This record gives sequence, structure tokens and C-alpha cells, in this order.
Amino acid sequence: MSDKDERQPDDTGPAPSADLAVRGVQVFRARLGVSEQSDLVATLRAVIRAAPLFSPMTPYGRPMRVRMTSAGRYGWYSDRTGYRYRTRHPSGVEWPPIPPQVLEIWSGVTGLARMPDCCLINFYDAQARMGMHQDRDEADFGYPVVSVSLGDDALFRIGNTTRGGKTESLWLNSGDVLVMGGESRLIYHGVDRVRPGSSTLLPRGGRINLTLRVVD
Repeated sequence: MSDKDERQPDDTGPAPSADLAVRGVQVFRARLGVSEQSDLVATLRAVIRAAPLFSPMTPYGRPMRVRMTSAGRYGWYSDRTGYRYRTRHPSGVEWPPIPPQVLEIWSGVTGLARMPDCCLINFYDAQARMGMHQDRDEADFGYPVVSVSLGDDALFRIGNTTRGGKTESLWLNSGDVLVMGGESRLIYHGVDRVRPGSSTLLPRGGRINLTLRVVD
């Protein structure tokens, strides 16, 4: 996740759109059922126990609004020296393996034999946001980015392959899976806000987002 825009989101922005296919973004609504979501959350809790959530510092000297950790060969990391992947959690432990359920989601929506190297786990509380950014720290942009939503609804915004211009938004609900590939692989995107209390999946509320990427 490079070239982040850490500006406050504009709540007067575009109204949610029901269909983003024109931009090459695929949305698989309710891809995960309720029991699948619950099972996946339980698995992710074990991952987070092994590699606890942390708040990265941006190169601009501000902590990010989301807390995160990773699973897989690589984890995504940020500090004052920049955005990058690394092979170990800040505590020094290796990242846990990507759970089989997550790899099944990747295979199901992409049809690819090549598995992701990184599963970034972002936790959004009611105040968390993610500024508009591109995912471009990877070596090969021919592979898609897959995003899995769990918990409270999030207003997801996408723009263009260059900064600025018209944007579109839609609400992502718990169990939805979104794929950015092909023409949309390098599109700017972000999360404007989370809708508290819109899901009962997480007992204390909030949203978990999994982002799967091929790094090498």
C-alpha cells in the first residue's frame, strides 16, 4: 500500500454505487455465509495471538488509523523510512501461515494456482479510516488483489489509476469479497468510514479486512 493519502475523508463525497463493474472491480456479495464468517474469525484470532495487531507509523510521522498484522511469507509494514514488505512481525517472530480458509477464498474468486504471499489483516474500529492509495509494492501487477470483509459495513471508495478525478463508492458488508485485477489492479481506493453496529459478527464491533496479494 504505497503513496497513501492521509487526509481526512470527505463525508460529503459521492453517494454509494451499486455496481462498480465498469471499473473492472468485481464484488462477490455474501461470498461467505454466517457460519463461514464465524469460523474464519475464530481462526484469525489465533493468527493475531501469534502476531499481535500493531499501529504502523506512516512516513509522514503519523500513526495509521487502522491496526494491522499479517500472515504468509511476507507482512506489510510502514515506518518513517517508507512502506514495504518484511518477513517478520515487529516483535521479531515470523508471520503465521495464511489460513487454509483464506486460501480457498483466493482460489475460488481468482481461479489461480498461484497462492498469495501475504494476507494483510486490518482492524477498523468505529473511527478508523483508510486514505486513498494504490497497492503497488508488489513485483508483478498481473496478479489481482483480493479483499475480504468481516464485521461492520465499510464505505469503500475507488478512483482512477492516477490520483484525483471522479470516484465511486459502495458499502461492503460482512462476507463480501472484492477483487481488483486487470485494469483495476492499480486503481486508487480507500475506506471512508465504518458503520458501527451494522454487524454482530464481532462481539465488540468493528471491521476486519483481509487483503491478499502476490508479493514476489
